[in-house]
Amino acid sequence: MHRRMHVHEALHGIDFELQRGEALGIIGLNGSGKSTLLQIIAGVLPPTSGRVETHGRVAALLELGSGFNPELTGRENIYINGAILGLTTARIDALLADIIAFADIGDYIDQPVKTYSSGMALRLAFSVQVHIDPDILIVDEALAVGDAAFQAKAMSRIQQILARGTTLLFVGHDLNALRAFCQRAILLESGRMAMLGSPEEVIEEYLFRVHAKALREGQPKPIRIAEGFRSEDGGIVAMHLQDGARHLALAYDDPLDVTVDLQMEPTLTDAACVIDILDERGVPLSGRRVRLPDRTPGEERVQLKIAFRVQLAHGIYRIRARLVQAPTLHQHHRRVLCRYESDLSFEVVDNSIERFSGLFPLPAEITLHTGPVDGTDIA
Repeated sequence: MHRRMHVHEALHGIDFELQRGEALGIIGLNGSGKSTLLQIIAGVLPPTSGRVETHGRVAALLELGSGFNPELTGRENIYINGAILGLTTARIDALLADIIAFADIGDYIDQPVKTYSSGMALRLAFSVQVHIDPDILIVDEALAVGDAAFQAKAMSRIQQILARGTTLLFVGHDLNALRAFCQRAILLESGRMAMLGSPEEVIEEYLFRVHAKALREGQPKPIRIAEGFRSEDGGIVAMHLQDGARHLALAYDDPLDVTVDLQMEPTLTDAACVIDILDERGVPLSGRRVRLPDRTPGEERVQLKIAFRVQLAHGIYRIRARLVQAPTLHQHHRRVLCRYESDLSFEVVDNSIERFSGLFPLPAEITLHTGPVDGTDIA
């Protein structure tokens, strides 16, 4: 008896060039080969065939704390990493104060790295890489781990590095960051380069494939959460969009109607239904809670319809519903009874970037005056 050997190709037929000062984004579903590709470019993994040519100093932030010795302090690891990246001790001495200040981990800089949280390890690793003046900077998902303040500081630092002519390879699921940084993007699928083009074109194709995958996996069942909450007490029965649709392609400011069918016994009081809008990563962006009236026998079925105006950036979004028991408006007094992870989704297909930046616009009144440039006040 002979065991058949299966050879898995993590990457196949990848071919592209990246010029000095250019920023390239790489996206794809999990398992598509993104991290493997970056590890090969960074020299961490050797390719089994083909070649990679890089010119200049490469700084790679591939995994949290990668390259750190957990037994050594943060300060000691700065010197070791700097030496590996080709810096002299004198140069590291000159950069040390800035690296420590940017990482902002306080007295932990003189503690072993094994005592760090994942966020602290990220901040120190990122600070080392961006302070060595790399010719090529490789970032793999790192910005998704830090807190909001660090993410803002890190993105500002990347913009400064790009302005100096550094080449950037950026991998991640943060599509807005990819739009902000990159001139071109690659879509990987099963280790192959499915598409190379502008960020908007590649993101649109990626979102289409994300939605297709979600449809293939089918609709999940409602999840009942609260202890002691029985199925006969009620729950969310079904959800659909306008005209019974499960996915819609919408333009900016188009209407979106969500219908939720619930079944609840009259004994269930203080009930409310929460409709959540989530991004492609499942991060809640906004929610709307609707108080449900108490019922009498014969009124067990409740249908809720809520109408939105879609004022979101280009992208794909999911819809979730929750049945909660909320005697007060305070969220700490709210008990989640049932969460319905539906397969409902919608895609904003037009380019709304010209109207606003970010995910959604803020209401604003804009007043503009014009006049001569003579130092006088404009009425």
